[in-house]
Amino acid sequence: MNKQTYDYIHETVYAEKFDNGLTVFLLPKPEMAKTYGIFSTDYGSIDQTFVPIGETEQITVPEGIAHFLEHKLFEKEDHDVFSDFGKQGASANAFTSFTKTAYLFSATSNIEKNVETLINFVQDPYFSEESVEKEKGIIGQEIKMYDDQPDWQSFMGTIKAMFKNHPVNIDIAGTVESISKITKDDLYTCYNTFYHPENMTLFIAGNFDPERMMEQIKMNQEQKKFEKMRTLKRDFPEEPKEVAMRENKITMAVSIPKCTVGIKESSSPLNNEEFLKKDLLQNMLLDHYFAKGGDFYQDLYQENLIDDSFYFETTLDKNFGYSLIGSNTTKPDVFAKRVKEMLLSTNNITLTESEFERMKKKKTGQLLRAMNSLEFIANKYIHYDTLGINLFDIVPTIGSLSVDEANKFLKQWIEEDRLAVCQISAE
Repeated sequence: MNKQTYDYIHETVYAEKFDNGLTVFLLPKPEMAKTYGIFSTDYGSIDQTFVPIGETEQITVPEGIAHFLEHKLFEKEDHDVFSDFGKQGASANAFTSFTKTAYLFSATSNIEKNVETLINFVQDPYFSEESVEKEKGIIGQEIKMYDDQPDWQSFMGTIKAMFKNHPVNIDIAGTVESISKITKDDLYTCYNTFYHPENMTLFIAGNFDPERMMEQIKMNQEQKKFEKMRTLKRDFPEEPKEVAMRENKITMAVSIPKCTVGIKESSSPLNNEEFLKKDLLQNMLLDHYFAKGGDFYQDLYQENLIDDSFYFETTLDKNFGYSLIGSNTTKPDVFAKRVKEMLLSTNNITLTESEFERMKKKKTGQLLRAMNSLEFIANKYIHYDTLGINLFDIVPTIGSLSVDEANKFLKQWIEEDRLAVCQISAE
């Protein structure tokens, strides 16, 4: 078991990769009453085209299957796993994103029992034709619910405007039509391919003894047999650098129009160092200009183009990235025009040393504050580890960034053909 101490944040991480390939991280925090566990697979909604384990031919599975599989894993032949966690005093949940599926719990008691339950239910799939058919109706209702949510439609509408071929432009849950094609065999194919321990990470953070916990997890895995895993072969289509469409207009039942401007940040893989610098700089720059103290935010507010719903976010992942800036607004055309003007103006801005030092301090402070959350640490640690980056190395990386690097990035950050707009207006 590898033990790594990070003095600047007073944290110690215990790590081990088992013979079957499973990577386990333990973050003991005896001062906490709660423990949080997350069992994650490097498999999300974008992983539609791949070579199944033990086969040689590439297949494409129905849209929404990763999310469908997440739902079905909780249901066993004779019981529902949620009730097991409930009896053990734990709160359990799961989520599917574009790139991962994760199962989690939080509890203040019966920690070892809850960890055992978490591992066992994820590693023991049970799918029947009858239960799969029943689930189609449940997930179909969930899809229809999201179809009526303006915020989600605005988000996916902007993603679809930015990405032409990449499966990130497909709703995580799929469509009612696509999930109707999912079979029990499809679920087992995806499960056997992507839920191998070699493709999974377990992270436990909170109040427990690390040596005892690691031994318990190791004993659990030694009682199970897994075939040796070969390299996963996933396939993604070529994605152009420019957006798929400059503007995407959607009509639905809204009282105030919504408008989002999207920046197509990346459509190709980056190496670890490039990835982390891009990830940090696009985050810091958006925050610098569009947070409440930022110049661009102030201008939009003074021009009465935004309200309290205004937001910005940025995401960078394996082979795609995007940033979003949006708000409810009575003047969606003007909002889109102004935000695009602001973004393009950054090509001619040069940050001063003092400005960039303030940005670095703010980002460091935000990250250190977020590390008070067990959920944040566990989720982000797994996210970055999948990309070959250590979460606890990010603060030193921020400190090492130079204003010259920031200005070089700023000069090529925004290009007009990588900007897309999605408007939601009343029917």
